[in-house]
Amino acid sequence: MLARHPYRRLVVATGSAAAILALAACGSSSDPAATTSAAVTDTASDTASASASAGEVMKDDALAALVPAKIAADGKITVGSDASYAPNEFIDTDGSTVVGFDVDLGKAVGKVLGLEMDFQNAPFDAIIPGLDSGKYELGISSFTINPERLKIVDMVSYYQAGTAWATAAGNPNGVAQDDACGKKVAVQKATVQVDDITAKDAACKKAGKPGIAISQFQAQSDATTALVSGRVDAMLADSPIVAYAIQQTGDKLEQLGEISDAAPYGAAVPKTQPDLAKAIQGAYQKLMDDGGYTAVLDTWGVTAGAIDKSEINPAVQ
Repeated sequence: MLARHPYRRLVVATGSAAAILALAACGSSSDPAATTSAAVTDTASDTASASASAGEVMKDDALAALVPAKIAADGKITVGSDASYAPNEFIDTDGSTVVGFDVDLGKAVGKVLGLEMDFQNAPFDAIIPGLDSGKYELGISSFTINPERLKIVDMVSYYQAGTAWATAAGNPNGVAQDDACGKKVAVQKATVQVDDITAKDAACKKAGKPGIAISQFQAQSDATTALVSGRVDAMLADSPIVAYAIQQTGDKLEQLGEISDAAPYGAAVPKTQPDLAKAIQGAYQKLMDDGGYTAVLDTWGVTAGAIDKSEINPAVQ
């Protein structure tokens, strides 16, 4: 397991909690195409534009040559991404464009390879199966690299995040990270947090305590809304997502305890496309080496999770 790391507060999109409260009034949505970020503001759009133009990214012919001809033939790479995970990937104020730091990094990777990155909004748990079916050629959606995923796809590391807990400000229901027995906790489906909270639920029951009422949502924005509206006592998500939610809700939420289980994010590549994985890894590394990577992270305020080496299928626990 990687060491724990502090996560500084995000500085993008300084909107109020109005948007997320409006979302709460509408109820949850299982359609990611119709699900907007917990609190998307015009500032977020401005931030995305600034990030896209940060630095001059140049094509690398040697890396571009690694992209299989069949994939490069139409001039683009089709990318599956669950746009409910602000600030990593979410729907912009136009209601359709996928933006976020993952997206800006992905587009920069595309420029290195001389290709457009066509981000398509998709349910999180449908992206990896979509790679297998050929619907998507690449998956970029805050995928934590773990042994289970490495059995199915190749993964190219580009960032590091951990799991964070959030509660209503002041933690009125007295939730504890190491003892959430009898509490209601929200997570997004198919994330590593599902395994985490399921294990904690089992431990509660083994100790003779009430189990944890786990609510799994298709979209992370719906999990956040459930917490803001008081339908659950806490939520678990990746550290940048929790930090962003706290800011976007006007401090109606707070982080509970320390960040745990730090691990790398990885772009998911079909195992049948090893040369594409090499091209993606080389492009991320080039951005890390020439400063384009840092420029994107700085713009979104997420530099605390920066890494300096991209790897294909790094060793993880």
